[in-house]
Order: sequence, then structure tokens, then C-alpha cells
Amino acid sequence: MKILAIETSTEACSAALLLDDQIISRFELAPREHTRLILPMMEELLAEANCPLNDIDAIAFGRGPGAFTGLRIATGVAQGVALSIDKPVIAVSTLEALAWQIQHQTEVGQKVIAALDARMGEVYWASFEKNAAGLLDRIGDERVGKPAHMLEELKQFDNAETLIATGIGWQAYKDQLLTPESKDKIKLVPDQLPSAAAIAQLALPKLIAGLTLAPEDAQPVYIRDNVALKTKQRENA
Repeated sequence: MKILAIETSTEACSAALLLDDQIISRFELAPREHTRLILPMMEELLAEANCPLNDIDAIAFGRGPGAFTGLRIATGVAQGVALSIDKPVIAVSTLEALAWQIQHQTEVGQKVIAALDARMGEVYWASFEKNAAGLLDRIGDERVGKPAHMLEELKQFDNAETLIATGIGWQAYKDQLLTPESKDKIKLVPDQLPSAAAIAQLALPKLIAGLTLAPEDAQPVYIRDNVALKTKQRENA
């Protein structure tokens, strides 16, 4: 199985190439440089692996939530490359990628809360639990809201052992999220950004299961209804 993955939903720009059980990647913190960097990154990986683009089985991308412009870049690039080689695309949650990046630090049954900075004083977040197979099951929906709303929802885990909190959303609102009541039960891994390497790894079981999309069906996931509505209004104008 060969998967070429991209992730541009935050200030980090990354690409990864999964070849069976091996993975190579590029990752760079480069705000507002994603359009310039992502295609050369993909070309470098293919050249390094001596893998023609036509040999790729699928193109995977971080479908969000995240920065609006970054999600549009990832979706557009994934669609364009997949169409050029007549291959499917695989959409992967950026929050799931965050949780996956630290899954080796978790135990079976432990909860992972992944969060990204949604700006405007809000966070994107989702909760996951590690199952017996070592995979992550999402608990509930992906959310966006004030840090206080996130803390309120996390009360459902009051009887759980230590929660692992990951992602720059925790870093951005640490003072609000790590309250005296919550900090004793939260293990913080804050400065994580979703990477294309995690996107590629999460895309593999989807490819095996046939959970792929035609390139024209690939869509970013904004979570924020008002952002999606405004985008649709502009496109229809």
C-alpha cells in the first residue's frame, strides 16, 4: 500500500509518504507558506523513495477542523493530485491525528482530549479512548466552543483516570483549561500540531477497508457553521 499524505490545517505544513510499513515525511513550521511548500515537499518524498506518482494508491489529507485557508489548500491539492492520477482520496480528522501522535503514551481505556486553537477565544476539540487493539475510538462529536464549554463536557470523565490533553489548543488557553479542579487529573502534552505522518498512518486502515472518496467528493470540515455558510455564499455569488 502506498499513500501520499498532506496536512496544512495549522501553521505547520507537512507531507508524508507511506510505503507499506515504512514512512518518510517533511514537516515545517511556516505560517502562510503552505501553498509554496506543499507541492515541492510531495515531490521530494517521491524522489527520495524512487516512487512514481502513478504508483500511489491514494492521496490522504487532513480534512479539519483547523484554519480555513489551510483546509482549502489541503483539499484542493489532494483533489488535484488524485484527479491527475485517477486515484481516490482519504479524508482524516486533524483532531484524530493529534490524538494518534501520542497514542504510544496511553494505556488501554485511557482518554485523550485533542484540541486546536479555533481563534476568537474558542477551541476545537474531540475526545478519544484507546481500545484493546491499540486504536483510538472517538467519544462523541468534534466540537468548537469556549474553553469553559470544553471543561464542562469533560466532566463526563470525572471518574476516569488521568486524561491526556494534547494539541496547541491546550497551550493557547492553558490558563482557562487547567483550573485548580482539573489540573490534577490532566497530563498535558500541549505543543503538538497535526502531522502528515499521522494522517498517512490513520489513512491506511481506511484504504484497506475501502473508505475512500472520489476526488470531487473531498470536502474540508470546518465545524464552525458560520464559516462554512460564508464560504458557500461566496462560492455562489
